[in-house]
Amino acid sequence: MQTPIPVTVLTGFLGAGKTTLLKHMLKAEHGLRLAVIENEFSEAGIDSQLLGDEPVQVMTLANGCVCCSLVDGLAAALDDIRELDPRPQRLVIETSGVADPGAVAAYAHRRGFRLDLVVVLADAEQIEVNLADRYVGE
Repeated sequence: MQTPIPVTVLTGFLGAGKTTLLKHMLKAEHGLRLAVIENEFSEAGIDSQLLGDEPVQVMTLANGCVCCSLVDGLAAALDDIRELDPRPQRLVIETSGVADPGAVAAYAHRRGFRLDLVVVLADAEQIEVNLADRYVGE
């Protein structure tokens, strides 16, 4: 019986600092093998810009939004990560700014994983504007 892979869900509005924090996590000298599932709206993915020689497996969801691909993309990516050899010692799921972190975090309870942490970042100068936005305020 293998120890479940701890999962960190990283979320927050656009511009809140998710990529900056993820970059720090990838470059930190913690010695962990990380896997990352990311949303990707741009053509240049995080793997080409941030990783260098780091021991990281990155999976990008094709439609760009974790919350829009829970059944197909996220579930399949988790299945793939669970089968990696060597296994990652931590999984980070970076969501888009409009994702529902609770729905994404629920997937971290799948066989082979355990939810460890949900990190929600906020830009202090923009939070009131974001919360007032009828499309993403909740």
